[in-house]
Formats: sequence, structure tokens, C-alpha cells
Amino acid sequence: MTTTPLTYDGLDLTDPAQMEKAVPHDAFKHLRETAPVIWVEQEPEARAGFLDTGYWAVTKHADVAAISKNSKDFSTQRNGVIVRFSPEMTRDQVELQGAMLIHHDPPSHTAMRQVISRGFTPRAIAAIEGALKERADKIVEAALAKGSGNFVEDLAAELPLQAIAELLGVPQEDRGKLFDWSNQMLAYDDPEVEGDEAVAAAEILGYAMMLADDRRKNPKDDIITKLVTVGEDGEGALTDDEFGFFVILLAVAGNETTRNAITHGMQAFFENPEQWELYKKERPATAVDEIIRWATPVTVFQRTAINDVEVGDVTVKEGDRVLMFYSSANFDEDVFENPFDFNILRENNPHVAFGGHGAHYCIGANLARREVDLMFNAIADKMPNLKPTGEIRRLRSGWINGVKELHANYS
Repeated sequence: MTTTPLTYDGLDLTDPAQMEKAVPHDAFKHLRETAPVIWVEQEPEARAGFLDTGYWAVTKHADVAAISKNSKDFSTQRNGVIVRFSPEMTRDQVELQGAMLIHHDPPSHTAMRQVISRGFTPRAIAAIEGALKERADKIVEAALAKGSGNFVEDLAAELPLQAIAELLGVPQEDRGKLFDWSNQMLAYDDPEVEGDEAVAAAEILGYAMMLADDRRKNPKDDIITKLVTVGEDGEGALTDDEFGFFVILLAVAGNETTRNAITHGMQAFFENPEQWELYKKERPATAVDEIIRWATPVTVFQRTAINDVEVGDVTVKEGDRVLMFYSSANFDEDVFENPFDFNILRENNPHVAFGGHGAHYCIGANLARREVDLMFNAIADKMPNLKPTGEIRRLRSGWINGVKELHANYS
């Protein structure tokens, strides 16, 4: 047991300027080998909204998985899961985010998740499968007709947006609003992205409440009606606030993350052309999870200790924030053979890109997998010879492995 915390004197692993350059895999590898649980002190602007001076960085797969499953000793409600905000963030603003499902602890999390899961059953996903495949084909055909462009906007972003619109019953012409609002909410660290995250959040909340009110008056066979009215199982409905924050979560988690998985996956194929040739010929079922592992769109989430608890050989004190670096765990040599090889035939692939396998495992994981699968199949079928025409341009963010631009010729 370590009684005196080891302190990392390198970079703050949530530094947006670092993430704009690349995921710090060398630093993660060093920490996995020398100090898999280590204290990181932060500058005041880096911890705005939190009441501490830093966090525990957890970089090993086993420790990340264990924390993910441990709701007895770790809370999401206490500080939320988002590890870094803008320097102007206040404590009150952090606490306001507690209405989101991802920031709830049991038993309220369990009850709300049971309601929301009505919209993500295998039957619900299967019901829109045909529509999503048709949309994926049309997205690729439209990009092909264009000839070239930004892969992120032309291809990667479109199906997640259309899937959200399909799920929620949102008019497809409004998907551009969701794209802009979600971008503004996540890109507060990137000066190139215009807008205000608080205003964007308010816009989504207002839009969601309008949708909820309409479905209560005019119920339909869609997810909104299922969530805002009492279900056949007798379970309660979401309040306006709860539904509004669910739409925010869906717009971010269901849009940004899948978009970035598709983009990083395409970049991985560009860098490993033999894997692209293999994919086109064989379409292995293992490809989707390797793409998602490789991308790890959310690099890190946090928990707060609600008891003194052992993590690795370190005692984490009650009240300490613990950051689970998924982007390190997913390249842990103790779990993944040759983790820095992009291998679409990888069969042993217990990645934690969907948040581990605890209570907060991503409720939309199966939908995300289907979207990634449909898009790459459509691309392989209709534009098998696409080529990059420029360097990838990354998002400046402390916790999103985002891409703003990946230009390509589609024909």
C-alpha cells in the first residue's frame, strides 16, 4: 500500500493543447509501467468547478474496469463524469448537470435507466435497422457525387445525426441544429468552434421540452412517447428536465462519439491499407470493436470516492476524484496483444470505450456498433478507393478524442 502519493510531474493528462496534438500514448505507457495510479496536481483554471487541487490518474485496464463496476465506493453524482470544463466554470454549474442520467448514482440511476432503456431494446434498434442502412447508403452516394470533401461532415457525422433524428422522431431537417448545438457544447476549449456551451445547452433543453409536450398531446410509436408517458410496465415517465437532459446526453454521446469513431476508423484504414483491403474482402465481425477500441472517442471519465478505497496499491481518500483513462486502458499490453497494431481480426478485445461494464455502461452501445458497421460497409461497397488529401485536424478538448477535419477524395 502506498501511504505517500506518488505525484506525476509531467503534463496534465487532461490538457486540451496536448489532445489537439495527439493522445499522449507515450505518457500513458510510462505510467502503466511505473505508476498506474498516480496523483496529478492541476492549475486552478484546469479544475474550474471542482473543490480540490487535482485528481488520481488511473491508467491500467484492470483498475479502470474495477472502478467502473464499483458503485459502492465511487459516485458519479458527486462531481459528475466530465473531467474538465472551461476556466469560467462554477461549482453551481457543475452541480446543475446532475440531472443527466450519466451523473446519477443508484437507486435513482437504476430507475431512470430502466425508463430510458425502453428506447434502446434490441427490438427498438431492429425496428430502425432498415432505415439506417438506407440512410447510410444515401449518405455515401451523396458524398461520392460530391467527389471530395471533409470526411467528418460528409460521412462520419451524418448517420449518427440521422439515427438520433430517427429515434426521437425529430424532423430530419432539424438534425443540423443538433449537430451545431452538440459541437458548441463540447468545444469550449477550441477557439475555432463558435458558440456558447451554456446557450447551446439551453437551446437543446428548450427544443426537447417542445418535443415532449407535443408527444404528451399527440402520442406516437416512438421513443419520445415511450419516455414521457407512463409505460406498459407501469414505470413512470421522465420529467421535462430529465427528458431534456436525456436529449443533451443523446446529442453528445450518440452523435459526437460515433462520429469520431467512424473518423478515426477511416484514418486507421488510411494508415494501414492492408487492413482496408482485408476489410473490403472479408467484412469481419470483429472490425467494429477494433475500430471503437482504436478510436476510444471519450478518452476519460471520472468518479469521486465516497469511501476510502484501495485502487491498485494506492489508498484513495473519500472525496478524491479518480480519472479512468480509457485511452490508456484500451492499449494496455497486459490485456491486448500488440495493442498499437490496428487489427480488424482481433478477437480478444475487452475494450472499455463504452465505459467499462458497470452500471454506467453506454446504453446506446449496440446502436453505435450498428452505425459504425453500416457506414463502413456502405463506404467499402460504394467508394472503396477513397484516399486522404490532407492531414487530420484534431479537436482541442480535455476529454474528447475528436476530429474536425479529414479531407479525402471519394472516388
